[in-house]
Amino acid sequence: MDGSVLALLSILGALAIGAISPGPSFVLVARTSIAVSRRAGLASALGMGLGGVAFATLALLGLNALLIQVGWLYLILKVAGGLYLVHLAVRIWRGAAEPIRVPDGPANSHGTLRSFGIGLATQISNPKTAVVYASIFAALLPVSPPAWILLALPPAVFLVETGWYAIVAVAFSAGRPRAAYLRSKAWIDRLAASVIGALGIRLVMDAAKPS
Repeated sequence: MDGSVLALLSILGALAIGAISPGPSFVLVARTSIAVSRRAGLASALGMGLGGVAFATLALLGLNALLIQVGWLYLILKVAGGLYLVHLAVRIWRGAAEPIRVPDGPANSHGTLRSFGIGLATQISNPKTAVVYASIFAALLPVSPPAWILLALPPAVFLVETGWYAIVAVAFSAGRPRAAYLRSKAWIDRLAASVIGALGIRLVMDAAKPS
């Protein structure tokens, strides 16, 4: 197998493992799928995929090095991302006890666009992800990668990220998961809020640590 092809497959494998690992993104897509609709969950998955493409592009352009060198910019992004996640967690927690009616028909366009926006914002709220992408690229890309692999990486990253979260959306929008969610909505929402809020607090605390 050609070395460049092997490098590309290795990078995508590493990114797939990272995407599959449970975290706030997984929680958000799963919750959206069972609380709103499959369409809304898929819209969130699309937002996650585009967020992954943004980080992959930044890493390939070397802008992650700028974030590390310009410390105050990196800190601002970490605090802003952390505060966004905390805000999202508070909203979910406050609505945990409120009953909802899960629609039988397709989600309206307003709800779908909102789900897409929240998915995208959640994915890009952690600037450390850009550094993770850059680390994987630095470790696995050839020293002088051919142009085709640089062009192939962003769409390939999109397929990995969106594909995984689309699977999550389809799985959790099925009848049984939705019924289980409705029975235990308050506890599930509070657990989701706790996971998302914990990451947000961690980002803010990391930014506050002396370098």
